[in-house]
Amino acid sequence: MDLDRRLRDADRPFVVRGLVAHWPLVQAGRRSARDARAYLLRHHRDRAFAVSVGAPGSGGRLFYDAAMRMNFREARATLPDIFARIDASEGRDDAPAVYLGSVDVHDFFQGLHEANHVPLGDRDPIASLWMGTRSRIAAHNDTPNNLACVAVGRRRFTIFPRDQFANLYLGPVDNTPAGRTISMVDFHAPDFAAHPRFRDALDHAQVADLDAGDAVFIPAMWWHHVEGLADFNVLLNYWWRETPAWMGQPQDALTHAMMAIRDLPADEKAHWRAMFDHYVFDGGDAVTAHIPADARSVLAPLTPESAARIRGFLLQQLSR
Repeated sequence: MDLDRRLRDADRPFVVRGLVAHWPLVQAGRRSARDARAYLLRHHRDRAFAVSVGAPGSGGRLFYDAAMRMNFREARATLPDIFARIDASEGRDDAPAVYLGSVDVHDFFQGLHEANHVPLGDRDPIASLWMGTRSRIAAHNDTPNNLACVAVGRRRFTIFPRDQFANLYLGPVDNTPAGRTISMVDFHAPDFAAHPRFRDALDHAQVADLDAGDAVFIPAMWWHHVEGLADFNVLLNYWWRETPAWMGQPQDALTHAMMAIRDLPADEKAHWRAMFDHYVFDGGDAVTAHIPADARSVLAPLTPESAARIRGFLLQQLSR
């Protein structure tokens, strides 16, 4: 299978069965969850890991409570201590969810990448581990492309196209469990009276049940709800952007626009919509043809230098 070609040409999600079945971590997990944890401990670095601990009875759903605070607490501990807690509560129905998200493979482990990785050609991905007990992570999306590999346990991905965001009933943009806006719908018990358009989202959903060794590719900005279905689950994912790292984050621009444009009078908002179309979404010769090529500044195609100038200008303006 030419994974590089499939990733390069993909415009929708796809599953690759058995992509990482040969990994030593996968083989350890097939023997037992404790063997998988022992394997990870042999490679971990001696430092504090960030861990989320859910409330008992939450069913592993890391979400909001009734007051829109997080229904889990965050702590830092060594990996042996975290795994000891998982060992002690293994098999208990009332055990709280224990979840370690977005753990940088290179920073927190030694030798793990060398023995367990997917060659991704000239891409420069961020490699992260997601580990813990049974969990439910609300539907969200990510700016980069995502190749998610199940190393231990089982995962269920429910994936939606980008344009389904309005049917997912998104929550706050600034008060989120992990920095990304999430769907407010409980996928295990959807309230169609409160969220009627969610039926439309489900008509566009794709569900992938993955066993250890399987992988799924999720294109940038596609929405995905993720469940850890086994008593212990480990996923290793790769994120990479098709755009340079020095470009800004679109979410930052959207959030700033909420502050600066959303509550303007209607006629002014219409003007700014036209300005965004002119400078951002349409662009082209109509924007710059009348300006000498060497004087177009940030209206010229972006470079690392011009992006840095824009960033500096924005920081100066926002600090006023």
